[in-house]
Amino acid sequence: MKNLLSNMLIPINQEYEKFDEYFTNSMLTDVKLINTVVRYIAKRKGKRFRPRLCLLSAKLCGDINENTYRASALIEMIHVATLIHDDVVDEADIRRGWPSVGRIWKNKIAILVGDYLFSNALSKMCDIDDWDALSVLSKTAKRLSRGEIMQIESALSKDLDEDGYMKMVKDKTSSLISAATLIGAITATKNQEQRDALFNYGEKLGTMFQIKDDLLDITGLERELGKPTMFDLKKNMLTLPIIHILSTQDKRKRKQLISDLKYLSKRNKKKKIKSMIIEMGGVEYAEKKIAELSNSAKRDLDIFDHSESKSSLISAINFNIERKS
Repeated sequence: MKNLLSNMLIPINQEYEKFDEYFTNSMLTDVKLINTVVRYIAKRKGKRFRPRLCLLSAKLCGDINENTYRASALIEMIHVATLIHDDVVDEADIRRGWPSVGRIWKNKIAILVGDYLFSNALSKMCDIDDWDALSVLSKTAKRLSRGEIMQIESALSKDLDEDGYMKMVKDKTSSLISAATLIGAITATKNQEQRDALFNYGEKLGTMFQIKDDLLDITGLERELGKPTMFDLKKNMLTLPIIHILSTQDKRKRKQLISDLKYLSKRNKKKKIKSMIIEMGGVEYAEKKIAELSNSAKRDLDIFDHSESKSSLISAINFNIERKS
């Protein structure tokens, strides 16, 4: 799995180092508290999945340039801001095995630092002298907020079907990944067919990425995830495996199944919940969806000639299929 993630860097090793420097510098400010929190976040780099995709998409279509570096840094900054806000909303104490920002500095500071990163990213959009890229980034910011609100709404109503789930996921997760691939293309080419192909690839990759997260919340190991499992169910968030098994029941059995899952969740009976979802076909259904989206995303890349960049974008798909965290 690590090899697949490393493969993404093969065509962009030097460019990735330049992005890292650009990103770090763009996060710094003259406010000591912000810098302290930012340095803490920087130690937990994570996968840096989105900027990798942005750089690879640009290289696939042409040459990486200053606008590519600016865009990839802004996209990662927005991503970090959303993670900080997510942890506050979810009341999460752990992120990637480390205490969350809210756990250390309390939620008020976490929210304000997240707001700073988000507003800093939006203000730096003006440095990108490309209307198409600016338009994508501004629409993405709107989609991200809408997706988060839709998730909260569904948790409150406890009512979400597969169509509603897919719409929420496309805004909440796919929007930033497809922005990374599309803007990468925009900074390197005017070819609309190539731009469309990479946008479609990013939307599907983002959707399958979220479905994989849903699966790992059920089947993953806490020591590999760096956070508790069954978190979504505990927070009343309906994910694809659960939505599927609920859809196979009539109204009465559906209500009983929800009650049973909540009862087991409150008593921390994680193994029993996992067994139920597997036996009722929820995990298999989600895995099938990931496979379908993976094959479709690979076909989106068919318009491009073979290259290291194309192979790396395919590695991104395979990495998602195999990842454990």
